[in-house]
Amino acid sequence: MFTDRIERKDFEKMDPEYKDLLGRVLTIQSDCEIGGPHLYVERILPSAPTKIDQLIVARTAAEEIDHFRKMAWVAGDIGVDVSFVLSMPNQKRYVDAFRGLITTWEEFAVFGFLIDRVGRYQLEEFYNCSYLPLEGILPDIVREELGHIEYGAHKTAELVARGGEPKDKVQRALDFWYVTALDMFGRSDSKRSERFRHWGLKRRTNARAREDYIREVNSLIEQLGLTVPDPLKGRKYL
Repeated sequence: MFTDRIERKDFEKMDPEYKDLLGRVLTIQSDCEIGGPHLYVERILPSAPTKIDQLIVARTAAEEIDHFRKMAWVAGDIGVDVSFVLSMPNQKRYVDAFRGLITTWEEFAVFGFLIDRVGRYQLEEFYNCSYLPLEGILPDIVREELGHIEYGAHKTAELVARGGEPKDKVQRALDFWYVTALDMFGRSDSKRSERFRHWGLKRRTNARAREDYIREVNSLIEQLGLTVPDPLKGRKYL
């Protein structure tokens, strides 16, 4: 296992596989950061139920765009141009979760509750990673992601508390985003994941990260009085 801590000045000396994997993970992470706003800004921003909610949606999108900017800066510094993801159609995003559109408030709330939480897990993989410039941009990004998760969880709980149709809509959104969230961790037997870990660019296997997520989120779903979806139904990546 590679344990060195790499500064930018050391990057050119690194093994080609390390360079390739670092560029890849920065590209995918950049795409995920900008992918969120492309999902919900068009429909959800103008239809938010209150002016405060509208402001928070706008701020959330602005923060995600800034997260992209930070990732793009780290990538550009090693010669990887990720600007193409800014105009990439949703259907061509790297991660399936960002390939559609969010059209209802229930979907947006659950997206924050579940998918932004996966985003936190993805960012946590870079804690104490081998590439120091990547680790250096994490504190502000993670702090803001925690705010997105908290808001999504709060709005989900608020809708559930109304009972009836709002709760039913939340459950349907949960059924979709739960399995989507689990797929975001990738294949349990991913060989590339093992190489990320070998080079100190990730900490956990895909399977371990998914298990940690399931353990955390299932309890939260049950506390809301919702039904935990079948973790295998509709999955693409096991």
